[in-house]
Amino acid sequence: MGKVQLFEIRLGESRVVYSPGEPLAGTVTVRLSGSLQYRAIKVSCLGSCGVSNKINDTAWTVEEQYFNSTLSLADKGVLTAGEHNFPFQFLLPASAPTSFEGPFGKVLHQVKAVIDTPRFSKDYKCNKIFYVLCPLNLNDIPDIEQPNTMSITKKFNYKLVKSGNIILTATSDLKGYIVGQAIQLRTDIENKSGRDTGAVVASLLQKVAYKSKRWIYDLRTIAEVEGSGVKAWKHAEWKEQILVPALPQSILQGCSLIHIDYYIQVSLKSPEVSVTLPIYIGNIAVNRVPLSPSRSIQHIPSAVVPSAPPEEEEAASGYHPMDNILLPTKSHSQQQPFSYAPGLSFQEIRVDSEPTGSPNHPTLCLSTGATVPYYAEGNVVPVPTASSLILPPEYSTWGYPYEAPPSYEQSCSSANSSISNGN
Repeated sequence: MGKVQLFEIRLGESRVVYSPGEPLAGTVTVRLSGSLQYRAIKVSCLGSCGVSNKINDTAWTVEEQYFNSTLSLADKGVLTAGEHNFPFQFLLPASAPTSFEGPFGKVLHQVKAVIDTPRFSKDYKCNKIFYVLCPLNLNDIPDIEQPNTMSITKKFNYKLVKSGNIILTATSDLKGYIVGQAIQLRTDIENKSGRDTGAVVASLLQKVAYKSKRWIYDLRTIAEVEGSGVKAWKHAEWKEQILVPALPQSILQGCSLIHIDYYIQVSLKSPEVSVTLPIYIGNIAVNRVPLSPSRSIQHIPSAVVPSAPPEEEEAASGYHPMDNILLPTKSHSQQQPFSYAPGLSFQEIRVDSEPTGSPNHPTLCLSTGATVPYYAEGNVVPVPTASSLILPPEYSTWGYPYEAPPSYEQSCSSANSSISNGN
């Protein structure tokens, strides 16, 4: 850098995460080996969003700006050899959206500084990325504390001439969750046929929509748990839970180009049938009101099993009584830990190149779920990718464990042991 040995931006108290409406203070530091003539030294605070049609492309197709403020730190003059510090302060707008980065776009907040030198001389520039987190209070969403239920009936044929019905019903205890919270899931499967079903799978899905010239969707599986199949003429009940890992919140308030949605999908592999429950991921937990027995998910009545099958089924396969069984869990598939926590060390992901002399770039958080982006219009073949979401380092201060969460049966056993011990 010639005479400029160090040119960097330092934020107050080494902070990297701010809330909308907060002041952002810092210092621009310049260290010189000799005198440097300049026309102006300026610092800017910017917030913007960019979206591209191509993966990991920063040539944005669509952009929107949230704020752009500039301060003049020094007017025309000469900086002598040595170190010079220029303090600054900005007030972040209350409407600043939460930071986010995905394969097709990002919400980026940064501070930039420039030393404007005389004509024919090189200007010096540096930047510092910071993160904005606007907490989503789940209690502001109507009916968020209510159970979420969806049911579907599918008729299918087997053995050429026989037919049967599958009734699949999925229920979650709430409609919104925070990081570290367990989604309590109950699934009822009525197999009104003479054929065994395939395995039942419950998945936590994330869908990120990017508004470019057309909407682009990035769909990824965050966590998955699998249960056994259901035998012929059985009514099975499956209770499980999925632990919510560190994820960006559902709503990027103030951003119109990127939308984030989450779903719980419960599906059978054979015959193919599924139900989808939309849920919210937030930062402030639902204030649970003690549920009466009639509202508790553990006591939601199962669908009524008819005393006799429909006439067309009876003609094809004869009457079979339905037995009630509890379905065991076969496997959990949760993501590896990627939340930030003091004392944990994760691989550093650099959002943007920074000049040498900025060693304290924050450790970022990433999601490694399988990704299949697809488009809303036209005949486009889905393109599998290994792209990762990058999250601000304080989406969670909770260290996510490697092991899968305990099953419903294990939780009940633990609770029963505590009761028997007099706890």
